[in-house]
Amino acid sequence: MAQSLISAPQPEAVEAGARVLKQGGNAIDAAITCALVQGVVDPQMCGVAGFGSLQLYMPNDGHHYNIDFHGKAPGAVKDDMWQHLIEGEAPDGFGFVLKGQVNDVGYQSVTIPGSLKAYFQAQTQHGTMDWADIVQPAIEWARRGSMVRPQMMHFWNVEDGSGRAQTRDRLRFSETGRRIYFNQDGSLKRLGQTLLNPDLAHCLTRIAQDGADIFYQGEIAEHIAADMADHGGLLTLNDLKTYETTVTEPLWGSYRGFKLSTNQPPGGGVMLVEMLNMLEHFDLQKMGHNSTDYIRTVIEVMKRATSDKDNFVGDPAFVNVPLARLCSKEHAAAMAAAIKRGERGSVVRLRQVESSKTTHVAVVDGAGNAVSMTHSLGMPSGVITNGLGFMYNGCMGVFDPRPGKADSLAPGKSRFSSLCPTIVFEDDKPCIVVGAPGGTQIAMGILQSILNIIDYDMDMQQAVSAPRFSATSSAIDVSNRIPMDTTLPLEQAGYEVRRSPQSFAFSLVHGIQIRDGKMNGGADPGGDGMAMVVET
Repeated sequence: MAQSLISAPQPEAVEAGARVLKQGGNAIDAAITCALVQGVVDPQMCGVAGFGSLQLYMPNDGHHYNIDFHGKAPGAVKDDMWQHLIEGEAPDGFGFVLKGQVNDVGYQSVTIPGSLKAYFQAQTQHGTMDWADIVQPAIEWARRGSMVRPQMMHFWNVEDGSGRAQTRDRLRFSETGRRIYFNQDGSLKRLGQTLLNPDLAHCLTRIAQDGADIFYQGEIAEHIAADMADHGGLLTLNDLKTYETTVTEPLWGSYRGFKLSTNQPPGGGVMLVEMLNMLEHFDLQKMGHNSTDYIRTVIEVMKRATSDKDNFVGDPAFVNVPLARLCSKEHAAAMAAAIKRGERGSVVRLRQVESSKTTHVAVVDGAGNAVSMTHSLGMPSGVITNGLGFMYNGCMGVFDPRPGKADSLAPGKSRFSSLCPTIVFEDDKPCIVVGAPGGTQIAMGILQSILNIIDYDMDMQQAVSAPRFSATSSAIDVSNRIPMDTTLPLEQAGYEVRRSPQSFAFSLVHGIQIRDGKMNGGADPGGDGMAMVVET
């Protein structure tokens, strides 16, 4: 029997994808089915009006490429239109706070969505099942309703003190949101209660029948454009009609004899390649996993990659990204030498605000096809057009409102994101298929999971479960399972150490490992997900 495996943060979506694999669908069919269900059962994490990055590997058919479907700024934007409204920037670099939260919640926060176009493109070109059958499980979940799960409940109720809109305010922004997410007494729905979304079921039924065209140039597109125009939104019908995904060759890197393929800018693959290049210069095994020396070394690597990202990486259609230099072994060697000399990196930020949520799906089927896809709403806009049921992305909030920056506003431009769905190869065969949600923590979580497998011989579940830390600013952030005895020497050496109250923090990594011809999967225990093996 052939073995397949799927891992994602939502059990309902994993089960839907696994059922497709049992029915004879391939990894692409399963991944897109899973993604569509994720948009129903975890509707602030992703959806048809979101964005993302997909890596597809089909060795028997000779296909290996990425589909970039980042949200693009509408044609009406101007680079200086919000400059006078700046109040702060996230310490991890995930966006800006403006007066009135105009970029963060509401109709002007929405970029041109790419998710549905990418789902349809991948599945109709490389799947084996009918598109309507792929959409059907999501329709059924929207009709029957899904439960409020612990991770969803946490996201709804977190108080981050950031200056950004709170999630509950996003949920109540629209008439549909108030009906779906709140009880009749005005209270937010609680753990285990059911979310019913008949509007989304109807919308998905139309998409199942007519494909993505109805969303980008048909009746749904016209409905979207009219709602945006009525409420002062930037998104227009022409923006939807002219949106295209970007197909690219993978960005390649190497680490200790392994090769890895990840995504091109504006995705976060460049950071992952750069960090692994630096870490090749250190004996991590000798340091010991999560030791003081290990943490000090890895956070210095993280800070340098973050600074390079902030200074040089943006949408390559608008910014000249020095990719060859950033990914070169020579550049990494120079930075590693500086770390060995004791030089500390720094990351400059404006006043602090905090960050985001996303989701992921990883699939490998019995024929060796693999998909790693990370997709998101960013910080969801709160906007739900009456009758359509889905929430739009809020990705305008991550553009830099200062002109002249790598991520400044421009019509049709995508902003950098840390999304980096990745496949690691050993002897030219996939051995790790991995990705994660988590804002700018994504690359940091994936990095540590790869190190856990390659340098410390963990399986995938152990790798995604091990305590993590991060440095996307000049401070060191650590999860609460990293002992204080480990971090105290860092504080005594003058580092700022910020301890998270969470035991599992800094992205939610999900992945698949292929070892000796057998697969094992990992679902980050910080979320609600699972990895499921399918025998066919």
